[in-house]
Amino acid sequence: MAAAGLLGRGPLLLCRSTWRGFSSQSEGEARVTRVLREKFPRASSIRVVDISGGCGAMYEIHIESEDFREKRTVQQHQMVNQALSEEIKSMHGLRIFTSTPKP
Repeated sequence: MAAAGLLGRGPLLLCRSTWRGFSSQSEGEARVTRVLREKFPRASSIRVVDISGGCGAMYEIHIESEDFREKRTVQQHQMVNQALSEEIKSMHGLRIFTSTPKP
């Protein structure tokens, strides 16, 4: 029986880790960052990190934007999910952290 079947989850994704410098972004990170900058032009900070070892299966996203002010966390995350609706189709997972700028 396949490992995925034993776990009761979807297909098992195996990624080969790739080394890169701290200041460079992978192609996937740059693409996701570009989409978020277009959708959240008022964002004071956007950080996207591929946490799947470089294969683009899972990302961690941190966004600080005035667009989130007076919105509940679930609403903020829904906004990010909607902004990335096309990109999410090819992802295995996504960690979202949102905040508003401090006054």
